[in-house]
Amino acid sequence: MEVRIGIVNAPRELSFESNQPASEVEAAVNASLAGKALTLELRDEHGSLFIVPTAGIAYVQVGSEESRRVGFVA
Repeated sequence: MEVRIGIVNAPRELSFESNQPASEVEAAVNASLAGKALTLELRDEHGSLFIVPTAGIAYVQVGSEESRRVGFVA
């Protein structure tokens, strides 16, 4: 699924594909925004770790878990 994180005072967003379930990403975002953690830590599909300071998060967009269809739709 695609995850997009908007950073305060940054012209571009952080965007990556993740293999984590949407519920797990949502729980991590909610925990960090509730003040339980100073950073939001998520992994992409290649295993890279993204660490974002909670104070710098403007928004988080979590895409759907279903894959996009390829080809023509009748």
